[in-house]
Amino acid sequence: MHRSWLLLPLLAACVPVRPVTPAPEPPRLPTAVTLVGARPAEVGMDPRLPLRLDSLARAALADRVAPAVAIAVGRHGRLLHSRGYGRIDWPETAPAVTDSTLFDMASLTKVVATTTAAMILEDEGRLDLDRTVASYLPAFNDSAKAGITVRHLLVHTGGLEAFAPLYREFRGREQYLEQINRRPLKRPPGQVTEYSDWDLILLQLVIERITGKTLDAFVRERVFAPLGMHDTGYTPARSLRPRTAATEVDAQGRGGLIHGEVHDPNAWALGGVAGHAGLFSTARDLAVFAQMLLNGGEYGGVRIVKPQTVARWTSPQGPRASRALGWDTPGGQSSAGRYFSPRSFGHTGYTGTSLWIDPERGLFVILLTTRVNPTASNQKHVPLRRAVADAAQRAILDAPLVDWEAARK
Repeated sequence: MHRSWLLLPLLAACVPVRPVTPAPEPPRLPTAVTLVGARPAEVGMDPRLPLRLDSLARAALADRVAPAVAIAVGRHGRLLHSRGYGRIDWPETAPAVTDSTLFDMASLTKVVATTTAAMILEDEGRLDLDRTVASYLPAFNDSAKAGITVRHLLVHTGGLEAFAPLYREFRGREQYLEQINRRPLKRPPGQVTEYSDWDLILLQLVIERITGKTLDAFVRERVFAPLGMHDTGYTPARSLRPRTAATEVDAQGRGGLIHGEVHDPNAWALGGVAGHAGLFSTARDLAVFAQMLLNGGEYGGVRIVKPQTVARWTSPQGPRASRALGWDTPGGQSSAGRYFSPRSFGHTGYTGTSLWIDPERGLFVILLTTRVNPTASNQKHVPLRRAVADAAQRAILDAPLVDWEAARK
């Protein structure tokens, strides 16, 4: 038997050992000022991330989480994944979803439109968060509500009820303001956080009083048009229905499938333009918006708000609070999953939308679904949100992965 391989250890001992110089790590790409397409490996992420996101989305379609799903993920100004799945409605003849399919944002309206408008006005010295709502809206004159400030609205501590079906009897801004003014408080202002649509409707009316413009006109001129978010806005044209995802088979007395108009019934009764709901957008447009915030309020040389304003408005507003100004932050069993850092901020929408941004890791994750189609009783989107967020965070290879959810317990 040939046994020369037995001599290899002895020969190796006689060979001088040269020090091994490790290969230099590739330089990290600088953050881009506008989104550019890139592969995950270019920003320190697992190249298998797109396949994992595809798998999650296809499993969701098979499980009938929703007929329409879109996902966008970006890091350091690179758009790593932007894709649609399924169809805008359940029939196989319905158009396919893309990253340019319009989704009803539901409560993402609160942050993408209304909160951003308020940030702009504060930057310009036209909105004081510690002034009372009544000082801006004289018709908001119930003495029990005299102490409610703009800040209370933004952190949902105004003491107002969460919701009421005003749409059954009332229409338009004046009637809604009158009814919100008349309805009793649930508790004294400033004491307890209670997420309320009335907060953002009142903020909408404050913004409109200050600017002399409707909310949709103001954000179109000052946010969406400057950022090139041309598919984002209220009350989409009927011609856009072939690329607009349908929502619920109506349980609110409006008749049939809700398609191309706002799902939220109170926003519908307000004419489709409301501070709490009514906005339509796409995964691609929301990626631009998220990157603007990661850039400190600027995108492509266009400044929307100041960097310090972004930092302050997206920070928790108390030592034990999860609410930022307009925005939410991870807490409990968050839709942001286990790994979004404490400095992260985001929001969700009733129709099945979510946006989470992690400044510490330069990351954003957008998930849009129509989980209310055909019925709002469907809750299968809840674990999907966490799974998509966790997949994106686990794919980061150039920074340690911390289970912040466990740390909060």
